[in-house]
Amino acid sequence: MNEYWWETSCRTADPLILEEAAARQRQLTKPAGSLGLLEQVAVTLAGLQGRARPCVDSLWIAIFAADHGVVAEGVSAFPQAVTGQMLRNFVSGGAAISVLARQLDARLEVLDLGTAVPLEPLTGVRHLDLGRGTGNFVQGPAMSSEQLLLALAAGRDSVLRAGEGGAQLYLGGEMGIGNTTAASALACVLLDCVPLELAGPGTGLDSAGVAHKAQVIEAALRFHGAQLDTPLELLRRLGGLEIAALVGAYLACAQQGLPVLVDGFICSVAALLAVRLNPGCRAWLLFAHRGAEPGHGRVLQALDAEPLLQLGLRLGEGSGAALAVPLLQLACRLHNEMATFAEAAVADKPA
Repeated sequence: MNEYWWETSCRTADPLILEEAAARQRQLTKPAGSLGLLEQVAVTLAGLQGRARPCVDSLWIAIFAADHGVVAEGVSAFPQAVTGQMLRNFVSGGAAISVLARQLDARLEVLDLGTAVPLEPLTGVRHLDLGRGTGNFVQGPAMSSEQLLLALAAGRDSVLRAGEGGAQLYLGGEMGIGNTTAASALACVLLDCVPLELAGPGTGLDSAGVAHKAQVIEAALRFHGAQLDTPLELLRRLGGLEIAALVGAYLACAQQGLPVLVDGFICSVAALLAVRLNPGCRAWLLFAHRGAEPGHGRVLQALDAEPLLQLGLRLGEGSGAALAVPLLQLACRLHNEMATFAEAAVADKPA
């Protein structure tokens, strides 16, 4: 494949189907707009899927896991061994996303891009072995150019498997101790914000810990300086292997014509990077929730995104996206199965 595969044009929604779906919404037995965002997402999904009656019953959830060298700066309340331990928990069925995937009858794919603590081969995990996590980005680039390309391709390949598996909706999740620090650093550059505005508690830092995290990010931004000049170089220098994989997945979904439900802060930062790399992918991104991390709202605003939920979530691992799936499914059912005014012999409002 072309080394710059992410620049390939994205698919577009079918304008005739969009018009047909919007017209159907106006004919259903309810006041126009009374189902709010559920009406909008149903019409959007219809256009993206190219059919007037959309469906998102076949789900693919991919969890990308990797460690971060910046943890050496004391930015996390948990040790890096937790990343590998959570991989075991994902495939043994004990993690939140594992429970949600079972409830949704979703295919759950777990990918290990590189953990700091060596792992034995785990049944149900794709071990890609791209390195022992990233480098400490306060002292150098997070990853090499080769690692970045491989991580982007890992996301793309997951999407290709999802397409072969008949997926109608793609959910990406992440796991990696220290990855809110990486996401915050990326967001600072993408949004031109200072670290104190965007740094948050992550997995449970107190106010002093958050202040220290902001200082670490500020030091990294000073170190890399003007070299953070393109989205790709920004991702290479400050990102994570799992964040890069999410970027690749979102771009590939748009190119393959597979709608995405974006999870929380880290996934939204990956989505913003994907849009900066290829703006055409934005149309394929639906947003699950507004999380508790202080930077999440700012990133959603930059994406002009209106999320479905606001529950104060900050777990990650795709859990917020999974929680929002039933709303999308119900939006489709309402769109597809409600009677029109004519079918129900109900009087519409006067023209």
